[in-house]
Amino acid sequence: MCDDNDANATNDDNAADEVQHGVGRRALFVTGAAAALTLGSVSFASAAGAADGEPETRTVRGTLPAGSPDFVYVPVEVPSGVREIKVAYTYDRPSVPAGTPGNALDIGVFDERGTELGGRGFRGWSGGARTEFFLRADDATPGYLPGPVREGTWHIALGPYTVAPQGLAYEITVTLTYGEPGETATPTYPPARAKGRGRAWYRGDCHLHSWHSDGRRTPAEIAALARAAGLDFINSSDHNTHASHSHWASEAGDDLLIMLGEEITTRNGHVVALGTDPGTFVDWRYRARDNRFGRFARQIRRAGGLVVPAHPHATCVGCNWKFGFGDADAIEVWNGPWTPDDEVALADWDSMLVASARSGDGGWIPAMGNSDAHRDPDAVGSPQTVVLADDLTREAIQEGIRAGRSYVAESKNVSLAFTASGGRGEHAGIGERLRVDRDTPVTVRLEATGAPRCVVRLVTDQGVLFTGEPLPVTGSGVVEWRTTPSYAAYVRAELRHETAAGPLPGALAAVTNPIFLGRA
Repeated sequence: MCDDNDANATNDDNAADEVQHGVGRRALFVTGAAAALTLGSVSFASAAGAADGEPETRTVRGTLPAGSPDFVYVPVEVPSGVREIKVAYTYDRPSVPAGTPGNALDIGVFDERGTELGGRGFRGWSGGARTEFFLRADDATPGYLPGPVREGTWHIALGPYTVAPQGLAYEITVTLTYGEPGETATPTYPPARAKGRGRAWYRGDCHLHSWHSDGRRTPAEIAALARAAGLDFINSSDHNTHASHSHWASEAGDDLLIMLGEEITTRNGHVVALGTDPGTFVDWRYRARDNRFGRFARQIRRAGGLVVPAHPHATCVGCNWKFGFGDADAIEVWNGPWTPDDEVALADWDSMLVASARSGDGGWIPAMGNSDAHRDPDAVGSPQTVVLADDLTREAIQEGIRAGRSYVAESKNVSLAFTASGGRGEHAGIGERLRVDRDTPVTVRLEATGAPRCVVRLVTDQGVLFTGEPLPVTGSGVVEWRTTPSYAAYVRAELRHETAAGPLPGALAAVTNPIFLGRA
């Protein structure tokens, strides 16, 4: 049970080794609408007189009640002369009634520079993927940043993701090892350019997880799978850490552009920072009601990245997107294998297109798709975003995504050509506008390969206005449809697998961004 005291009770018989934390309401401090909890400090003796390589350990125990704040900080007073800090933790998992979340506790660490939101103190985060981590000058656990263990107040950051009705009892063991620090290597990063084909269609997967967060693959394994999937570019997007950035340089090559980013995993939705400058850290410790997302969206853009809300209608705890789309550069409407929440995301995005067409201001948010692959059997490059870009560079790929010159395909086997033309030779492709008068006849043409027995649907602001017969087993086919801008303000294409029965459409094989029609 949680007592009602701001307690930092210590067992006097073993004060050097163990701290018992009581978590009370008076320990809360509030920043804006978000609450955080800071517990009493864990102290270590001076390193003076300690033998080189000698460890010293403290154990912290406590219980977090149901309804705990999003983040709980355990201060650790680190003396000078420390070579390595190591943290291990466990927590209980009592049985809970059906439909009630059980215990899940995330963990990370901030150094002596503090826990200020967006500050420089961040040194790593593993969420719930690891039970222990270490940091020293020359090395660190994946997800954590190597560097000196300097004297001062460090903070272990606990994230009680879900807490059972019985509470969450935890135990943290902190071990400091004294001695001379090693040397911190200067990080190297992958180049922002690969050997492209000039203006061409390039395939990429921009939502991938390595063992630097909750993935199980190394950067080398991911790069190999990306090449096998026919990809030209990928984006690193580990949860709430940029620690992998310096581990991708050796995996890039003339045939594979590797961009760097992060999946900012808040309690009110996830967003991919796509193609930020190397070493960029974006904070995640806020909710929609805190009105802080705009600040970090601007940070992503200042760092050269794109803001892409991920799986906006996913059903996992904290995954549903609640920040709105005013700061989005693109939206992930297809995440991994096609599921009902992707269908909802696609319909929601289409409603945004309708609103954009109605406003006539020319502004709209493009769609993209990514695998969100973590581990076997997750398929890297399924789906993949195919982008028309001037070259295979970070800036050119981002510009193509931002402009909506792209479509999403389930694999490298699917290729599309989608155009609209007017009667006087006017022509527009995906993401462009065909500028003709309202009553001008327009021919929409889709050429597809690699989509056997898939059904072509043409979707406009008026809904689905064309549904073709299944493509032949060869997977190749051409569809033409005629309309006018007065009848269809935009048109986009979907290729869907056949359904065995029922009124619901089949899973997507491909979806394009729209072509807008008319002079508006």
